[in-house]
Amino acid sequence: MDPDEGVVVTVVAGETEAELACGLLRSAGLECAYRDTEAIDSPIEDFIAAGPREILVRESDLEVAKQLLERPAV
Repeated sequence: MDPDEGVVVTVVAGETEAELACGLLRSAGLECAYRDTEAIDSPIEDFIAAGPREILVRESDLEVAKQLLERPAV
């Protein structure tokens, strides 16, 4: 999924958490992507995997994605 095609379902702390969230969504059959937020504004931002990430899904999957990501861990 191209990040420009999606809507933001949530914002997570960093790339590792973004990978985990997308893995959960993909395991449920939803396409997703993530991208840097505007909060990163550093000359070294292109060289490090730090800072918040927006998790994106297709608009038609937004409600299901929210439910999946809001479930407490078991």
